Amino acid sequence: MIAIYARQSVEKEDSISIESQIEMCTYEARGEAFLIYKDKGFSGKNTNRPEFQRMMQDIKTGCKGITKVIVYKLDRISRSILDFSNMMDTFGKLGVEFSSATEKFDTSTPMGRAMLNICITFAQLERETTQQRVKDNYISRSQKGFYMGGPVPVGFKKVDLTIDGIKTSMYEQIPDEVELVKKVFEMYADVNYSNEDIAKAVRDMPPECRRNRSVTRARIQDFIKNPVYVKADINVYNFFKSKGVKIINLPEDFIGTNGCYLYTGSKNTRKQTDLSNAVLVLAPHEGFIDSDLWIRCRERALNQQQIKRNPKAKNTWLAGLVKCGKCCYALVRKNYVKKNISYFLCSHRINDNLCHGCGTIHADEFEDLILQKIKTKLSDFREIEITATTANNPKIEDLKTRLTAIENEINENVKNVAGANETVMTYININVERLHNEKIQLQNKIQKLSQKSYSENKKIVCDFNKLKELSFEQKRELANAVIKKIYATSDKIDIIWNI
Repeated sequence: MIAIYARQSVEKEDSISIESQIEMCTYEARGEAFLIYKDKGFSGKNTNRPEFQRMMQDIKTGCKGITKVIVYKLDRISRSILDFSNMMDTFGKLGVEFSSATEKFDTSTPMGRAMLNICITFAQLERETTQQRVKDNYISRSQKGFYMGGPVPVGFKKVDLTIDGIKTSMYEQIPDEVELVKKVFEMYADVNYSNEDIAKAVRDMPPECRRNRSVTRARIQDFIKNPVYVKADINVYNFFKSKGVKIINLPEDFIGTNGCYLYTGSKNTRKQTDLSNAVLVLAPHEGFIDSDLWIRCRERALNQQQIKRNPKAKNTWLAGLVKCGKCCYALVRKNYVKKNISYFLCSHRINDNLCHGCGTIHADEFEDLILQKIKTKLSDFREIEITATTANNPKIEDLKTRLTAIENEINENVKNVAGANETVMTYININVERLHNEKIQLQNKIQKLSQKSYSENKKIVCDFNKLKELSFEQKRELANAVIKKIYATSDKIDIIWNI
């Protein structure tokens, strides 16, 4: 029995269809009985293809009696030297012949096998060269301010634009939506407003201002992190420079008019805490958020992300660890005094009503179950030593984070002095003076708060046979020491361990 394998990743005018491949392979079969395996929409860079895997399974089990495999061309079955070598090794052990309809090889001779390996090497080279060419083209176009796709941010619509004779797109402001974004930034700059306060205020605005979409607390962060809104001046340049961002444009190009495109290299736009590998380029559209306001909001967002992961827990010693198994948002413990019962509930459902919920999870039973799983996980140990620390005032940690950021910004400004012209020097002097004054104020605040704070170190030795006897704080310290995350629903619990 002959196996005919055909693959096509995407349909293009210059690519041969699966049907044409099969027709060529059928001719090569010379009238012998054959089975057809075809993968459409799959790349040849690896073997994660359902029909290819089915064919290999049929060959290994011998259930179909396959003695020969025919393909239209080598790169249809593999573009990886390692995958092709493993496949040919399997064929050799099982006595299966291999044939290409357009490339004649005799796999029974050393020269034939060598020629096969040479061809597959060039197939892999072609794939990697194509990938690099696409990547280089993307980088080149993005650095010129070309629109690179993706959803259009609230506040803008997409309009046609031509840059250097090449058609692309740019953003144009939508007045109603602009007012919504401005409201978000103005409220976010005020520390008295939480993300939920802002989300509620935005939800009260006319639906057309938010494109009839719900605005969650997470989306508030998306507004703040996106520099498309800022009127980029030298302060914005210095801010991103201090974060290690590669900036394509010169400092003198930052004149307080255009917005910016930020390319982080991450598909998840919310993971923008570390900007050291990011690239910033001035965009062709005009921003509408003043740089001072944008930087204040962006710094607040960064400071919130850098706060310790496990703040002082109140309702449960699993605070910060347990997540909804449906949407991955935090589960919070809710106590119902009248019913004398507590449940873990999805915060995404409570706050935004955008999750179906995790089902019924009784809090006390769930916590006992987690303790039991910790005991089982650590059954090889007799005891563990934990250091519990009374945390400093969290405000001090926030202030220290901001102080470090300011010191970094000042250092970056000093580095830029050597190559600065008179105009840029003026901006640098103004910016450094502003940063220095803020630094003095922060140092004074930290000193005053430090006088009211204290830390206490104490060592706890936990006997795993008496976990239920541990205090609330001891359980919290133990859980955070051994558990990274818990994803839970009423039907399933997945624990990601630190050990």
